[in-house]
Amino acid sequence: MVKVGKVADWLGVSAPLLDGEITEVASIENAGPGSVVFAVDRDALMHALASKAGAILANTSLEDAELPLDPRVLWIEDARYGFAVVGQRLRGRGFKPGVHPSAVVGEGVRIGVGTRIGPGVVLEDGASVGNDCNLMARVVLHAGTVLGSRVVVQAGAVLGSTGFGYARHRESGEYLLFPQQGRLVVEDDVEIGANTTIDRGALGETRIGQGTKIDNLVHIGHNCVIGKNVVIAAQTGISGSSVVEDGAILGGQVGIGEHATVGAGVILGGGAGVLSGKKMRGPGQVFWGRPARPLKEYLRDLARLKRG
Repeated sequence: MVKVGKVADWLGVSAPLLDGEITEVASIENAGPGSVVFAVDRDALMHALASKAGAILANTSLEDAELPLDPRVLWIEDARYGFAVVGQRLRGRGFKPGVHPSAVVGEGVRIGVGTRIGPGVVLEDGASVGNDCNLMARVVLHAGTVLGSRVVVQAGAVLGSTGFGYARHRESGEYLLFPQQGRLVVEDDVEIGANTTIDRGALGETRIGQGTKIDNLVHIGHNCVIGKNVVIAAQTGISGSSVVEDGAILGGQVGIGEHATVGAGVILGGGAGVLSGKKMRGPGQVFWGRPARPLKEYLRDLARLKRG
């Protein structure tokens, strides 16, 4: 429980005229006197003003002399982001540190201060987990995997597994596993969804950049480099030795071939397919389809098929 003035401090905005107590973030429909809500458009703001919410975060772009004055409103540039900040501050870490008795911890494992190791977690020899991490039930960190601080790994994720790389005998056709002896490094503030798998490097390393958020059921192959603040939605698959640069956004069920590059700030729409070795460039550029191409081109092709 905090005062509304404290919420204003968290957001770096002017203190409100009223300084009631806040206990939760909530939807406008379910808000009570202890709730914070947010509004990013005029309709939402009007509903919020009519609600019982104790505090309302509203985009500064909505300030209008015609609106009724309401001492509950905190004006902020991005109300949705501010709402997330308040939710996180109210929730805190959301877990108690410690190692569950059912966890399996190998030799030479490092576990940082304030970290939680959940039930059934396996930390193989030499794995390293930073401070204030939360590893949920049945997470597996294979040998040598390194996690930074404040990393969240949801249930069932497998990190540092053997990569899918084979050498083929020309005559017999036999496949032999190529050495998979590198490591996986996950930087600070990364979040990894349930049942996601990330392979270790073959001879080098696979790296997940700071602040990246990875959804459930994602697979990232060996030697991939994922930049900072990348968002990857569910059921995406990234083949080995591919690069996804800072700030890129990958929609659900995106498929990326080996040795491909997704440039900084590029947006791949759901189901997009990137061919092996392809380079997708252009901050803010949206690509869609299989194979992925600029959105305007993709829509033009769909129109042609419809006229067909």
